[in-house]
Formats: sequence, structure tokens, C-alpha cells
Amino acid sequence: MNEFEGLAAWLRLTLIPGIGGETQRKLLAAFGLPEAVFSAGRLAARSVIGERAELLFDFDPSEAIDRSLAWASQPGQHILTLADSAYPSTLLEIADPPSVLYIRGNAELLRQRGLAMVGSRNATPQGLQTAESFAKALAGKGLSIISGLALGIDAAAHRGALAAGGNTIAVIGTGADRLYPARNKELALAIAEQGAIVSEFPLGTPAIASNFPRRNRIISGLSCGVLVVEAAPESGSLITARLAGEQGREVFAIPGSIHSPVARGCHKLIKQGAKLVETAMDVLEELGTIAEPATATLPVAATEENALLAALGHDPCSLDDLVERSRLSIEYLLTELLTLELAGLVATLPGNRYQRLN
Repeated sequence: MNEFEGLAAWLRLTLIPGIGGETQRKLLAAFGLPEAVFSAGRLAARSVIGERAELLFDFDPSEAIDRSLAWASQPGQHILTLADSAYPSTLLEIADPPSVLYIRGNAELLRQRGLAMVGSRNATPQGLQTAESFAKALAGKGLSIISGLALGIDAAAHRGALAAGGNTIAVIGTGADRLYPARNKELALAIAEQGAIVSEFPLGTPAIASNFPRRNRIISGLSCGVLVVEAAPESGSLITARLAGEQGREVFAIPGSIHSPVARGCHKLIKQGAKLVETAMDVLEELGTIAEPATATLPVAATEENALLAALGHDPCSLDDLVERSRLSIEYLLTELLTLELAGLVATLPGNRYQRLN
């Protein structure tokens, strides 16, 4: 049996409507690989899953199988199954790992250490800046940034990782051949080029509301921890955080104003035991190891940081003086200073002054 023949059997099992993940796992536990499921016949299958066994033999997904195999034959597009050695081991640890993963981009990233970053779709400007700066700092230390490609905090986290020249993974709630939301199309294409887009849903699956909470277990499952930046008390981000706790992952939350609706979810998590985070170093120290930069493009970002640190000097420096020394705009400096602060390299002092910490 060649590679695609084995994959075709996995696709046949997962493309039949009414045969969900739990049913698939029952069949695989009873018979082994999908080929054995179909070879066992109706009666044997009925003894395991009851009347739904009829679907296995009455529904023909051949057209969808052929389309999926053709998709996976293209460069940069992959389909991984539970039986593949390249299947991410972190997902094997969760209670309901997807039987099949569709991946655009670098599938190897799914086996690297990653941190999930999630938050509100209706984020504040400060929240967006914080998410992007945290992601930039953490990706710069070698962590893959994992999120859901949604508007708001998710998109900011992906952008920050890309800006650092680091790795990022987008776990989506549609088919891997669909880019949603449309406003993030360019970002999605950049992620497919520099990172990976992952889906458990068959090709062509449109945006269905119930699918987005389902993908959250993969976001947390791929990670060693989840960082919530901004979230309302009943948001999907808190679902991801809850799943992370159930999966034995670390949960982090960034506090905000007591008057902000999108801070209350983070405060709720902190009350429940999530780690309060103020800098990227807080996350790195809690995870136990500080990873090394993962890509060859990171020295460029490091050079820019070193130049800004050199301009700061070792004494407190005002923003106006820093503008004069560096010849950079205030807008650019504020973004970079926040990144350095989150990385634990710079402290903000009263009077709009900054102090280098190393």
C-alpha cells in the first residue's frame, strides 16, 4: 500500500457525515487502522457503534477524497493522520485529538515548542499593541506563537511573531483552503509562507459558528501554555484557557483596567489561579527555559534592539532625548520601547523617561 492509499482510508473515515471524532476513535480502538475498519464489515462495525455503522458503507466520499489527495500533492500542503510519525505529540496528549490535520505551510512547526495567545476580537488599541509586542518578544526567543487568525488579539499576535522573523501557527475553523475572515487574507498568506495554517475540518468547510469553539482545543493542545491578553468574562478565549488547564498547560493572563470590559475575563482567570503576566520574561521564566532564537532572520531584529538600547545609554533618558539621539519617530519608538519593556530590558519611569535594565 502506498502513502496515498493509506491516507485515502483515513479520509474516507473522516469525511463521512455523522461519523465524528469520538466515533472514529471507537472504531480505531476496536479495529486498528481505517483500512481494518472497512475490511471488518457492517456487522463488526455495528457491534462497536450501532446503527451509525451503516453510514460507513452507504455513503461514498470518493469525490472529496480525490480532491483532498490532489490538494495534499501540492507543495507546502500536507495532511497528517494520527498514525503519522510527524503528527504533533502534544496533540496526542489531549482527550480528543483530531484524526486528520490539514496543513498549509511548514508542518514541522507543529512539533516545536509553542505558546498560544488569544483574546478579544474587539480589542482596544492598547490591547492590540500589547499582544503584538508580547508576540514579537516571545517569538524572538524561539517560541512559536499559536492563535486562531481571528480579528483583534489573534491577528495582532500573528503579526508580532512575523515581525520578529519568528514562527506562528494559525488554527482555523474553516477548511484549510479557505481564508477567513476576509480582512485577514494577506496575514493568512504571510502565515502560510512563514509559518503554518492548520485545520481539522475538510476542505471547503465554510465558516460555521459551532466550529470555532471546537478548534480551541487544538490551539491549546499544540501549546505549552496559553496567554490571554484581553477577554470578556464569557468569551471564547476563556474556553481556550479552560481547555488549556484541563490539558495540563500553563495559563497566563495580562491584567487591565478595572473599568475595561475586555479586562474582566483576564481578571477572572487570575482569580482562578492563572499566572499574572506583566512582561514577556514572566512567561519565559514560568515555562522553565528561555528558548533560543529559531530563525536566521532574528539577528536583524536583535540589531535594531541593540541600537535602541545603545541610544538609551545607562542613565534615565527622556523620550524627547531619545528621539534626538536615534533620529526615529515617536510612534516607532513607543512601539519598540514597549517591546523592550515586555522583554524585561527597559523600564518606564515617571515623567516619560526610560531606563535600560541591562
